[in-house]
Amino acid sequence: MSFSKFILKALGWETVGTVVREPKCIILEAPHTSMWDFLIGYWYYRSVGGKLSIMIKKEFFFFPMGPLLKALGAFPIDRGNPTETLLEIIRELNQEDGKTFHMVMCPEGTRKAVHKWKTGYHMLARAADMPVYISFIDWGHKKVGIAGKVELTDNARADTDRIQKIYKDMNLIARHPEGYATE
Repeated sequence: MSFSKFILKALGWETVGTVVREPKCIILEAPHTSMWDFLIGYWYYRSVGGKLSIMIKKEFFFFPMGPLLKALGAFPIDRGNPTETLLEIIRELNQEDGKTFHMVMCPEGTRKAVHKWKTGYHMLARAADMPVYISFIDWGHKKVGIAGKVELTDNARADTDRIQKIYKDMNLIARHPEGYATE
């Protein structure tokens, strides 16, 4: 049993789904109301044999956190210039043929309640021709996993609203429910 499986089992979590088989994809994760969401999601994906790339605001990359976060697959982003960050990721992806790149993104963009989720994942997915998957963390039922693939259109706002409704219909319970808004 892997360390990640052991931790999840010890904490009472049930896993749903498996690692994404496509070499490159974006995995949306919600709800995102606590740093624990990162750990539970990370341990889940490692437990099913996957490796994630994670964008984290650059302010967290101080010693000793910086080296630890990089070892976990995180890379710093400048939230003051999110468009340039996404363009840099696209350039890097287009040069990395054959390399597995599964990037987790939180469409809420923050751990506070957000009624209109962000669409940056959409720009990245369309520009880099990557599929998008929905993952979830349900603290009420202690379930974590991949719910499935979503097809994107050319309309980022409509797609994000549709994805937000999918999450709403899942009736997920966030670690901090006051910080999770699906509409």
